[in-house]
Amino acid sequence: MKRKGRFFPAVIFRFPDPQLAAAGPETGRFARIPIFKAHFFPNSACMAVPVSTSAPAAATAPARSYAGPMLLMTTLFFLFGAVTNFNDVLMPYLKDVCQLTDLQSSAVQSAFFGAYFLMSLPAGWVLKKLGYQRGIVVGLLVMAGGALLFIPAADSRQFGLFLTALAVLGAGITLLQVAANPYVSVLGPARSAAARVSIVGVANNFGGSLSPLVGGLILFGGSVALKARLAALPLAQRLGEEAQLVKGPYMGLAAFLVVLAGVFFFLVKLPDIEGIEADDAPTADALPVTRRTSALGFPHLVLGIVAIFVYVGVEVGLGSFLIRYGESQGIQQLSAFTQSLVRGLNVATNYALVLFGQQAEPIDTTGGFTKAVGAVLVSSYWFGSLIGRLVGIPLLLRFHNRALLVAVCAAGAALVGASLLSHGETALWLIVLCGLMNSIMWPVIFPLAITGLGQFTKQGSSYLIMAIVGGALIPPLMGFIATHGGGLQVAFVVPMLCYVYLLFYALSGYRVR
Repeated sequence: MKRKGRFFPAVIFRFPDPQLAAAGPETGRFARIPIFKAHFFPNSACMAVPVSTSAPAAATAPARSYAGPMLLMTTLFFLFGAVTNFNDVLMPYLKDVCQLTDLQSSAVQSAFFGAYFLMSLPAGWVLKKLGYQRGIVVGLLVMAGGALLFIPAADSRQFGLFLTALAVLGAGITLLQVAANPYVSVLGPARSAAARVSIVGVANNFGGSLSPLVGGLILFGGSVALKARLAALPLAQRLGEEAQLVKGPYMGLAAFLVVLAGVFFFLVKLPDIEGIEADDAPTADALPVTRRTSALGFPHLVLGIVAIFVYVGVEVGLGSFLIRYGESQGIQQLSAFTQSLVRGLNVATNYALVLFGQQAEPIDTTGGFTKAVGAVLVSSYWFGSLIGRLVGIPLLLRFHNRALLVAVCAAGAALVGASLLSHGETALWLIVLCGLMNSIMWPVIFPLAITGLGQFTKQGSSYLIMAIVGGALIPPLMGFIATHGGGLQVAFVVPMLCYVYLLFYALSGYRVR
């Protein structure tokens, strides 16, 4: 299991077996499993089998139901994915509303993922002071504050204020993830911990697949009459009215977060994990001996850090620029398949518009590619990643993991390369299929990178998790090339080169030297 989506546990927590970090980032794209022991199947398969460490007497204790807290944790993970991937439709929306270049609009991802990177260590200090449950409450309220900042940002159309709101949202999510993830492991018997991690991971992926779809309907949908009315307005007035569209979803998000914070503060008592020790953690004597003085002394780890960096960067970058890439293709007529897909998903999600006080309207598919159609394809991109993760679990158990990594990296490079040589809807769908290729990269790269680190395994895990900052840097690089280096077609050479590097790592860079 993988995720974007994207967590920072090793920076804060001690892993009984640091390979548990290979469970991956949940989108947003970053799951942690710090409490229980995991045994790994051959070929670096990252399927964890928890082993109970309870005392024998504990078997006679009355069974306690954790259904309520687990439901709340699943809700949190759904939010992580939904808020993170909403940025993929927010980026082209702000490009229009704030009249930005591709480079400037890519700052959306930099502000959000930069907050992940910068807040990882401070989040640990906050949790040490407040405790985990209060930390969750604070994280929810910080997120609510960031969501409310979208109101003055929309009124003023100041891009800097939008970025501030995104940074505050990212900071709140970081605090939540650092606090919430350990509880998933202890909310019930140790033998079912892996199943609980899988459940919240699927919720994270589902939220990340759904939010671009709903966001596209809210920001780019609307009736033909409304679009015609807005198009007839002077530019400044049109942009001002379009800017108001973002208020509804973020006001609704803020209200939901405040209610959820109240539930955690007043109604829920989460298990106390402060004193839990991993009694099965490896001792210093059990770790391999090495003459190196730092984790960075292992070349395969350094190359693995770069691999995680470019993997997260290419995943975020492709999703972020997918709508703009579609616009650049000049698609005047959609295929019957794409029109059917858009109309089908439109019917399924129109009910969400009612929750935000808007009238449900069908997406117009007769005029070729639009931002609303692009939002459906962004959702399909992330849904492909979800399907790949579900299918990848049995594949990782049956086949050699590194061979699968070689296959998906080669396929990713081939898909982007073929897209660059194609045009129209074919080029667009080739990029959408890359979501499927991204699905198993994290859970294979991570254990390869920490193999043989011995006493430096935890340190190496921290470096790998912090490499998630690639999600903040690769999209601006693509934006810079799109703006100053020849357009979006040239900018998509960057993801292809990222896949080529990942292929190199799968073939050679992983070797322990």
